[in-house]
Amino acid sequence: MIAPLDVESTLTDRYQTTVPETVRRALRLGKRDRIHYSIRADGQVVLTRAADQVTDDPSLLPFLALLAQDIAQHPEHLQALDAGLAQRLQQLVGEAEIDLDAALAADDE
Repeated sequence: MIAPLDVESTLTDRYQTTVPETVRRALRLGKRDRIHYSIRADGQVVLTRAADQVTDDPSLLPFLALLAQDIAQHPEHLQALDAGLAQRLQQLVGEAEIDLDAALAADDE
């Protein structure tokens, strides 16, 4: 079991602080990474590394890499989308406008 480690930082006049090196290492933070704050009912605040939008699922990037590798190695396995399936998908979606580049909304929004 890892022993707990307490560290501190100071707020500037503009309410800014530097995240201590030990915290940056523990959270694997780099420049421009985002930090997530969870405020608990008892007043405690838990600081974690915010999940990347693309890598919320840790298995997604390895799966996509595997898929890309398989497509590159076996392009003959690619098949066109069946017209019946495409029609069924269109029926399910209906007239809804879908922006594939739009960010997904969070559950709490």
